[in-house]
Amino acid sequence: MEIGIDSFAAVTVSDDADLAINGMNALAELLERMEFADAVGLDSFGIGEHYRKEFLDSAPAVILAAAAARTKRIRLSSAVTVLSAADPVRVFQNFATLDLISRGRAEMVVGRGSFTESFPLFGLNLHDYDALFAEKLDLLLTIRDHKVVNWSGEFRPALRDQVIYPRPVQNPLPIWLGVGGTPASFVRAGVLGLPLMVAVIGGETHRFRPLIDLYRQAGAQAGHPPEQLKVGLHSLGYVANSTEQAVNEYYPGYAETFTRIGKERGWPPVNRARFDAQNGPTGALLVGGPEEIAQKILRHSEALGGISRITFQMDNAGLSHENLLRALELIGKRVAPLVNR
Repeated sequence: MEIGIDSFAAVTVSDDADLAINGMNALAELLERMEFADAVGLDSFGIGEHYRKEFLDSAPAVILAAAAARTKRIRLSSAVTVLSAADPVRVFQNFATLDLISRGRAEMVVGRGSFTESFPLFGLNLHDYDALFAEKLDLLLTIRDHKVVNWSGEFRPALRDQVIYPRPVQNPLPIWLGVGGTPASFVRAGVLGLPLMVAVIGGETHRFRPLIDLYRQAGAQAGHPPEQLKVGLHSLGYVANSTEQAVNEYYPGYAETFTRIGKERGWPPVNRARFDAQNGPTGALLVGGPEEIAQKILRHSEALGGISRITFQMDNAGLSHENLLRALELIGKRVAPLVNR
């Protein structure tokens, strides 16, 4: 199983903070963590895409390209590319260029995103949420699979005998479909034969099994071989030397972050009882010591019928750079060997 990290390039913000200085320091530390993740043997590092004050990942391909120059083996991915708000031609060109810089280590996870700020920012209609994504995904896959493109759609001018450059080292460039909990999204990934990245940030992970079965059934009916229908799992998590230490360090920042976001979405405030339930044996959170987390990953994989990749998102809880570096080392040196033994 591949084990990796996802990041939203979080930055500390306050009314009196110097956003530029904080952002400069936060990105420098993020690149150091990406380089360290490569050094400790992790398999992938993904950068999200948001348009919010607390995240610095509005240009993920730029961050990934900077990391490509400092790493040798780790795969570099988006997590996710908000395709509804992007031009698929530019998305493909950015990641094809990243693939050239990284010597064949680029990937994309494309999705619709969990926030909606990009729609007014780029003059898009939120009512076209799914139609925009479906059309742009079709164009992106057409560009990936054909150097000379003939394509037409509703939201973008048609392309006629248009050659799209540059071309990536990998053929085809890996594109995963990032999904939440919508059955139609799982079916779409299966019909297209795309690997599936499932974002499970709450609840019990095994409850996603019927949706993953739906994905595999749709893929089989479309004629795709089972080995092509890979499943990845994106989870919130953090690893320390012991479970007690991990929870004590992670919970305060987690509670602050998700209580704040919950005010926007109508969620109740986070409390310790709900956190502990989500961090229990079947819960989605991966917060604990190395042995416990390795066992939990294996339980999740069994419950979901086998997964190919799991990624930790750790920088959503205000943890220090030093704590995150230590967690990367524990995941690379202790969790991954236990899982893959």
